[in-house]
Amino acid sequence: MTAYSKYLTATAIVATAFSSNALTPEDFCDPKIAAPAAITAMKPLADGVSYAAISSDKSSIETYSYKTGKKTGELFSVQGIKGDLKIESFDGYSISENERKILLWNNVNKIYRHSFTADYYVYDVARGTLKQVSAAGPQRGAVLSHDGRMVAYTRENNVFISNLDYGTDNAITNDGKTNEIIYGTPDWGYEEEFGVVNTIHWSPDDNMLVFMRFDESKVPTYSFDAYKSFCEENPDSDPYPAQYSYKYPLAGYPNSIVSLHSYDLNNRVTKKMDLPLEETDYIPSVGFAGDKVMAMVLNRDQNHLTLYSVNPASTVAKPILTEKSQAWLSPDAYQMVSYQKDYFVIGSDKSGYRHLYKYAYTGSLISQLTKGDFNITELYGFDKNGNAYVQGTMLGAVNRNVARLDKNGKMSILHQNPGFESASFSSDYSYYVRTFSDIDTPTQYTLWSSKGSKIAELEMNRTYAAKYADAPKKELLKVKNAVGEEMDAYIIRPSDFDPNKKYPLLTYQYNGPDSQQVLNKWSMEGVFYLASCGYVVACVDGRGTGNRSREWANCVYKQLGKYETEDQIAGARHFASLPYVDSSRVACFGWSFGGYMTLMELTAPDSPFKAGISMAPVTDWRWYDSIYTERYMLTPQQNEAGYNEASAMLRTKNLKAKLLIMSGTSDDNVHFYNTLKYTSKLNSEGTLFDMMAYTGFEHSFPMCNARTMLFRKVADFLSRNL
Repeated sequence: MTAYSKYLTATAIVATAFSSNALTPEDFCDPKIAAPAAITAMKPLADGVSYAAISSDKSSIETYSYKTGKKTGELFSVQGIKGDLKIESFDGYSISENERKILLWNNVNKIYRHSFTADYYVYDVARGTLKQVSAAGPQRGAVLSHDGRMVAYTRENNVFISNLDYGTDNAITNDGKTNEIIYGTPDWGYEEEFGVVNTIHWSPDDNMLVFMRFDESKVPTYSFDAYKSFCEENPDSDPYPAQYSYKYPLAGYPNSIVSLHSYDLNNRVTKKMDLPLEETDYIPSVGFAGDKVMAMVLNRDQNHLTLYSVNPASTVAKPILTEKSQAWLSPDAYQMVSYQKDYFVIGSDKSGYRHLYKYAYTGSLISQLTKGDFNITELYGFDKNGNAYVQGTMLGAVNRNVARLDKNGKMSILHQNPGFESASFSSDYSYYVRTFSDIDTPTQYTLWSSKGSKIAELEMNRTYAAKYADAPKKELLKVKNAVGEEMDAYIIRPSDFDPNKKYPLLTYQYNGPDSQQVLNKWSMEGVFYLASCGYVVACVDGRGTGNRSREWANCVYKQLGKYETEDQIAGARHFASLPYVDSSRVACFGWSFGGYMTLMELTAPDSPFKAGISMAPVTDWRWYDSIYTERYMLTPQQNEAGYNEASAMLRTKNLKAKLLIMSGTSDDNVHFYNTLKYTSKLNSEGTLFDMMAYTGFEHSFPMCNARTMLFRKVADFLSRNL
């Protein structure tokens, strides 16, 4: 359920074509159309004055000057490949530390939300030649060595090393097996809930490879019929649906048993690291600090973390840092870590807000780098003078701003504009590309000197802004909950809004722990389409949501759905009281955790809602994945009463409002099972409802015109029931 998308890591400069015609549903709902142009896959180069990016046609990797913002050349072009081996296009790239080799990939086949298999190639920058990493089958999670001479990757659940100099491709593990043993890449839970994409790490000298092993043999198998959508090739090819089976641990069920291993390339010996692991423990983060492996061990309750320094040769592990919490430890904090030569910096919520702490490798605290009633949301790195560069909520929870920290902890915000800002720095931090938007300004990319001067405008999305000039507008505000606490909120009124008219109200929510929907950031999505259909759309971030205090977040611990429902209802009552809102025509709508919230709100004793739309909901937390659910609820065995109180399944007899419930049949995240069980219970109780199943679709509906059709369905349902 958690999505991690913080970094500039995509693969192209995206251009969008616009029309002067009136906006269509697709203009609002289709992500390929509604998103502004973006500069992505920016990678700073070692010279400190250049960066690389993929060309708009995805045929080359171009270089640009930080001093001018202008193109200076090409690192790679498909047309310029020498030799017999050619490729026509590529989907992404990485560059070796010495910048002599480029890892390229294409023919991507998605596995889960982030993971994929692909064909990988290595390009020799000096020679202009291309080598395939392996011809034995698609690879996953490929990682270049620092010198660019080797590639480590996973194939068929085993780790391989391809030596480009000698043309060898050798397995260093041999017992990997589908749905049993995985090496080098994570299982479903680690990918979804810890944001881990691969677990292969080269030592700084490239003599050692460190990787994780996942034993998921005891994890129950989840299976569903994989029906083909007509968005796919040959949807009628097989009259019998395929069975899709994978290991998915529900709350309280066995997880993968994990271990950490090293492979010495000189003596070809593999060793298991001597971490003091219980079978139920997690390893959510691994990295190198010099020649030592830094590994985090987290207990299953996710409230006790220990950072170990491990000698990969001797396998001896030494505890460096321990942190405990009365609720949960947030990955957003402890995974924000940077290992420097003489110290490391790590995030922690222990002060009540997420801040950065500087430690010696002995484990002694050197200093707390940041302080205050705000959260650090990103640690970019350190320049040669020891200044740190961060992103945080210094100007309020709905904003993100970039700042410099000197050695004494003095913070200087680079730009004082409220809004949503991030930065991609040059290798020496002398320059950066600033990405900025707010609720009224589509994303802008500008080039700056770290001394404070603006160098160039790279992409301002002016044509895009003109296209959406007459679209409904978002307004940020504060709304109080039932106990008088302020909640961040937004409201979207129809473009032709008339304050003398009465409009139906649609509340849109997510409200999952540590999440945020209300941000001072540009967006154009389906809720704007619904506003254009004549609805006032409103959203509040209630208790439990992110980037407020830990007290604000922790109150939902072991009782999901309780305070969130109270706050969503309080928000709905506030907006329903506005003079231009028809309080008899109020509906709610949510997706994923928000779909769960819809069901909880519709069945609350004091529900003000006439109708609701629940998309891909969890209907009982016993039916969702262990890592996410137990972080906030513990296991069902530990917290039976909390699970019962949080179950939408046990509140169905309270449903009086009109309901539209929807789900994708191939949702590997929140299973279709949740919707089927809920609707079966409604049927048994004689309750009428509307339902829509999206054949072959996953959790986020990336395929085809699915999002447009979904929001058209929502608009149709509301027109008939509100």
